Amino acid sequence: MPGGFGGALDQSPCPCGGGVYRSCCGPLHRGYQRAETAEQLMRSRYSAFARGEIDYLLATHPEPDVPAQQRRRSLERSCRQTRWLGLTVLAVSAGGPRDLEGTVQFEARYRGGVLKETSLFQRRDGAGDGPWLYVGALHMEG
Repeated sequence: MPGGFGGALDQSPCPCGGGVYRSCCGPLHRGYQRAETAEQLMRSRYSAFARGEIDYLLATHPEPDVPAQQRRRSLERSCRQTRWLGLTVLAVSAGGPRDLEGTVQFEARYRGGVLKETSLFQRRDGAGDGPWLYVGALHMEG
């Protein structure tokens, strides 16, 4: 995947809190690895928002009813306007390597507030070896 606002050899802390970016969410953003769990996909999507990895956000959240250019512009605007400050995972239900579906409840802090969300994730086409995808928010505040 093409790069966002950060470099491929980035030594900085990963926005998701999981270590160094280049060995945490970086390989997922670059397409070198796939998320193995719903939580890993959620964390990598948070990092993608924080770093402006638009292509990754588009690839991991299919919205066939929304034109691609509209989605891209909306994501670019969101990434530029929001300064993400930290992530806390509150609960995970299913979403493991052998599951087809899972939920992740989290708090994402940004300048000006906190987004609280319970997200639904599913495997593409219900296939056990399919990539994890963000389906949508089951519950959201902020």
